Amino acid sequence: MRHINIPVFIPHLGCPNQCIFCNQRYISGTMEFSELDVKNTIERVLDTVDDNCKCEIAFFGGSFTGIDKGLMIRLLDLAQGYVNSGKAVGIRMSTRPDYISEEIISILKNYTVTFVELGIQSMNDFVLNYLKRGHTSDDTRNAALLLKNNNIPFVGQMMIGLPSATLEDELYCAEQICKLGACAARIYPTLVFKMTELEGLTVNGEYSPLSLDEAVERSAKVLDAFNRNHVECIRIGLCDSDNLHSSDTFVAGPNAPSIGEMVKSRLYYNKLVNAIEDLKTKSQIDTVTIYCEKNIVSQIIGHKRSNIDKLKKKFGLKRIFIKESSSIKDTKNKFEVKGENSCV
Repeated sequence: MRHINIPVFIPHLGCPNQCIFCNQRYISGTMEFSELDVKNTIERVLDTVDDNCKCEIAFFGGSFTGIDKGLMIRLLDLAQGYVNSGKAVGIRMSTRPDYISEEIISILKNYTVTFVELGIQSMNDFVLNYLKRGHTSDDTRNAALLLKNNNIPFVGQMMIGLPSATLEDELYCAEQICKLGACAARIYPTLVFKMTELEGLTVNGEYSPLSLDEAVERSAKVLDAFNRNHVECIRIGLCDSDNLHSSDTFVAGPNAPSIGEMVKSRLYYNKLVNAIEDLKTKSQIDTVTIYCEKNIVSQIIGHKRSNIDKLKKKFGLKRIFIKESSSIKDTKNKFEVKGENSCV
């Protein structure tokens, strides 16, 4: 069955902080919030789906568990009504680690909460302080423990290319998200939006966004960390919308609608480099055959055959063949590489 999130955006409600990278009103395209519109928003989406869809009502855009408690409970009651009627399978929400407490947990346990998405962003306290996040890495650890102990799954959201953050910081954050028990993760390369403090830092030359290639490479390394720890990465990059590309909102950064596929393709390129290097240390080869599962063929090949072209150039190969196989022994990498010398 197809999975669909029914997004209900609550821009900045419940969030007293203004992180230097954030302006949710521009990112979501939602300038104001009206409780009266929530039911209509949900109904509009439900009218477009069929029985082959699993719908979750998702409170995104702000710190849901930090909003007025009465409003939060009313919204949860509304969403739960759709779950009880069979029109939705659950409720998910995004929030901050410091807005998870015993009191919040006691409220959430009354509802069919499928996921809580934690905006972790970084596990380096220096980076968090620079970002003006208003919480520490220990707040994240405490929130994760509370959720895990109460059997509420959580998704860890982290960012790539934040001011003062290094690749080592990002890999550490990914490993921590896994160790804390996240059931899934999201990777967001940092973009610069108007009406944010980060825009000022960028204009003044105090911050330089990652290039698209740098963001893809660093995200690929982080994705590999999640894969090795068996934590599914459910999204790379912000959801595509006109707001993300408009000069009225977007300033700078690695903003590409296909960045998720680019990152997955880079991950396989890096793995193929290692595999072919291993083959070439054992024998002279000029031809490589890559056997892979059907669902990753496009990622193995790369956009416009970029992986194939780069591998040929890097290793001086004459030919690279891609063959689908349903009997890959290397279930970890989902591909196998064999080489030969066509002159022999």
